[in-house]
Amino acid sequence: MDTVQKTNLLGLSQDGLEQFLAARAEKPFRARQIMQWIYQREVDDFDEMTDLSKSLRATLKADAEIISPEVQVRHDAKDGCVKWLFKSGAGQAVETVFIPEADRGTLCISSQVGCALDCSFCATGAQGFNRNLTSAEIIGQVRHAIRELPRRDNGESAISNVVLMGMGEPLANYRSVVPVLELLVSDWSYGMSRRRVTVSTSGIVPHINKLSDDCNVALAVSLHAPNDHLRDQIVPINKLHPIATLLDACWQYAAKRSNRFITFEYVMLRGVNDSLAHANQLAELLKNRPAKVNLIPFNPFPGTEFKRSSVETIRAFQVRLRDRGLVATTRKTRGEDIDAACGQLAGKVSDRVKNRLGDKRVGPRSIDEKTSDKKETRVSSI
Repeated sequence: MDTVQKTNLLGLSQDGLEQFLAARAEKPFRARQIMQWIYQREVDDFDEMTDLSKSLRATLKADAEIISPEVQVRHDAKDGCVKWLFKSGAGQAVETVFIPEADRGTLCISSQVGCALDCSFCATGAQGFNRNLTSAEIIGQVRHAIRELPRRDNGESAISNVVLMGMGEPLANYRSVVPVLELLVSDWSYGMSRRRVTVSTSGIVPHINKLSDDCNVALAVSLHAPNDHLRDQIVPINKLHPIATLLDACWQYAAKRSNRFITFEYVMLRGVNDSLAHANQLAELLKNRPAKVNLIPFNPFPGTEFKRSSVETIRAFQVRLRDRGLVATTRKTRGEDIDAACGQLAGKVSDRVKNRLGDKRVGPRSIDEKTSDKKETRVSSI
């Protein structure tokens, strides 16, 4: 006798859940009730959903399930950061990191097992790409962290912000990511402010345009270079969507968000992208635009040739941007002792798909750096 395949309700958007229920002659409002049970009351057992009819509960038990990703291991850092390794099948695993601060708690979640974009300074990209995570596997990271972390003194969740900045390129897994974003901001599930949910992308322009209509949340763009020549080498997706095209999509996105800023992430690589000439180019790109820059000290990982820019260099870069009228901050490095810092997440990935752009990995020695300021043009000799 064939086993009936049950539908995992975890990760279904409200529309998706309503469609599931409509196929069983149930009213749409039942979807809102079920969402509250799953996400707000953290219930997995349909029998405990007491405001549902007995017949609906019986139907759910027969046709549905609530299955979260399984945790393989948890690591706690000295600075309070927490990293979970979630099993994703066939020996694969993805990582999720919680970063506590005095005024907020940020959860950094993964969207893919590995990443196919092959940014040369990223530990995830170094492992290659295996597959997309399902919506259940993505939102399940949030649900597990909310359940496991102690609540704040006022009774609220420890997690105030969610960022899709973990393993993978979120917009390359668009179909699974959008339902997760909808659940994060829905009043029937987590009810988070759209300003507190951030998608970080390396620059998949068609999906930036689409996201602004489908689920307009905060956007962070991994820029990392102020000109196409350099960005082509360290962020290969730039060859498909160069900086001018990417920025045009960003400004259109910002215009649909009531003048909210776009955050541009810029990892500081010693001798590669950290000169004052680069700062000047970056300021020229972003001047008079709704932009802020987040400078990220590079976090090393095994096998990388890159090195972190010095504190003095990062500070000088930041000052130059501010002098040119930009909002510029420097990200504080957290969780280094458990490899949970930005760019260090690697999980466990068996590479099935090589870099789709067909490029060799680029290290600092191969980058022929060119800038508009000839006095500061140089070839890295790291």
